[in-house]
Formats: sequence, C-alpha cells, structure tokens
Amino acid sequence: MKEGNTGLTGALEAVLFAMGEPVARSLLAKALETDEDTVEKAAAELSEIYNREERGIHLISLDESYQLGTKPCYYSNLITIASMPEKPVLSETVLETLAIIAYRQPVTKAEISKIRGVSSDHAVSKLVEYGLIKEAGRLNAPGRPMLFVTTKEFLRRFGMESLGQLPETKPYKKKENTQDSEMEAEEIMDSEKNNTMDSESENTELEE
Repeated sequence: MKEGNTGLTGALEAVLFAMGEPVARSLLAKALETDEDTVEKAAAELSEIYNREERGIHLISLDESYQLGTKPCYYSNLITIASMPEKPVLSETVLETLAIIAYRQPVTKAEISKIRGVSSDHAVSKLVEYGLIKEAGRLNAPGRPMLFVTTKEFLRRFGMESLGQLPETKPYKKKENTQDSEMEAEEIMDSEKNNTMDSESENTELEE
C-alpha cells in the first residue's frame, strides 16, 4: 500500500468501488492494513473530495460501514436508463429452442433436446432469463420433469395477441419436394424413351 493519505484514500475508493455494497470499517482496516481511526479519516477526506467536485457519486456512511452511491440529484438519469427495455439478441440455437417450445408447449427439456438432437439446457435457461418462457408445472411421469411454456412477453416481443397467430407449419414440404422430383424424373425418362423410339423408327426407314 502506498504511504500517505492520498494513497490510502485512493485504496479506500478502489475497495468500495469494487465491492459495490456496504463494507464494515473493521474489514476496511484489515484490507488497507491500517486501523479504524485512519480509515475513518480517509473516508472523511474521500467524502470531502466528492462533495466539493462535480462528481456523480458520494460516500455513504451506514452504521460503521461505508459505501459508494449515486448522488440523489442524478436519480432521474438513472430512472431514464433503467426504464429502457433491453432487447436480448437471440442466437440461432435459442430461436430454434423457442420455436419448439412455442409449437409443442407444454414441453420438457428432454423433449426439446430429443427434437434438436443436442442438449438444450443452456438455451432454455437463456429463454427463462429473457422472460420469453416460464415453468408451468411438472409432467406426471418418472422424475417429474419441468414443463415449459411461452409467456406474454413472448407474444409482445413477436407482435402477436395469442398463440393462434403463430405461422402455420408445413410438415409435408419435404414430401412435396420429393414428389416434384419424382415427377421431373418421370418426365425426363419419358422424353428419353420417346427420343429412342424416334431414332429406331428413322433407322428402320433407312434400311427399307
């Protein structure tokens, strides 16, 4: 630790900033390797610095503890920031998991993982954290796994009034594509067959 009051005041400020909560004077004395009276003097000096300068924080004294806090005159600025909704960016994995839950709800993690082919624990936890899904009881099965459903925040986020507005899925798309391919193959084979027959007919006429 640096010698002198300036170094001690800086160390006190660093500790309080890092902790972010009230720290007892006795603990500060141990952290700064000094006695409580010296900590008290350093705290008074730090408080004076904050008060005489246009700083956004001040030192708060709480029952023989100290904490750094926002000056009351700046509360309105904090409220403005806090009221701005944070829109999380959904990764492809999280979106895929959300889609499964939206269409298959209520659904368990095991069911989601089975459909995706990989563990979905992290994606489900993120969706719960974002408020897009929630727990909805337990499945009446061995182990009583938790069931998950979408929330009102999910509807609000995706501009829907109800789950009935979810886009319709197309489960037969792959089959339709297969049928189209088969039809194209048949047309090609018929065309080649006709070309072969025409060629044989021409050869017969030349021989005659």
